[in-house]
Amino acid sequence: MRATLYSLEPSHPSHAARLMLEHKGIDHKVVNFLPGTHAVMLRTRGFRAPTVPALKLGRRRVQTARAISRALDEFQSEPRLFPEDPQDRIAVEEAERWGDQVLQDIPRRLFRWVAVHNPGFREHLAREYGMPMPKVSAVVNAPVARWFARQSGSTDERTAGSMALLPAVLDHVDELISDGVIGAKEPNAADFQIGTSVRVLMTWDDLAPALKGRRAAKHAAKLMPEFPNHVPAGHLPAQWLQPVELVPA
Repeated sequence: MRATLYSLEPSHPSHAARLMLEHKGIDHKVVNFLPGTHAVMLRTRGFRAPTVPALKLGRRRVQTARAISRALDEFQSEPRLFPEDPQDRIAVEEAERWGDQVLQDIPRRLFRWVAVHNPGFREHLAREYGMPMPKVSAVVNAPVARWFARQSGSTDERTAGSMALLPAVLDHVDELISDGVIGAKEPNAADFQIGTSVRVLMTWDDLAPALKGRRAAKHAAKLMPEFPNHVPAGHLPAQWLQPVELVPA
């Protein structure tokens, strides 16, 4: 049986699901939708929610990276995404939940806020994804960018707040690695959930000082050496960058 993963190319949760499939060695194909078309396209494929990642696994249809991690362990037990030891499993599940509910939203809000406020960024994305007539695409996709921003609450206040949290959030990732919850020889579900979110932050040149020397960055780069995005410096307000200027010891 071949699984099908439906995703968006810039979606870090989609990459988490893809990496879990690869880690399991499950035969699969990836179908990337154009941003803004995925809600309709998912409906045509039998999914109820307009969100990626969406996985067709036999007769099952599963959405969100956290649901997919459990479905994959049920489908094929080895290599495990969750430890057998109950206490270790609790730690991994909690780290995965935190990665989903706290960390994951930071790069998502940054990306969507900039996409709304900077037409040049939308043009940059159109070129990155090989879309025809990037300048025209930047204009046409403005309503799509605003819709995405509303869905994730990417207001000025909330996006600035996410930036202010970034140093503490990265500290927590470093602690999870130090404690052995993530970063072991065999990655678990929390590794994929957290590592892909950190990896997408590494594509932002503006955030380089916050990530330099971090265990979190080394872990993410090992898990996912390449990410199909690059965001040049100058897209984030200077005052938002002040909390992340200190490089960790």
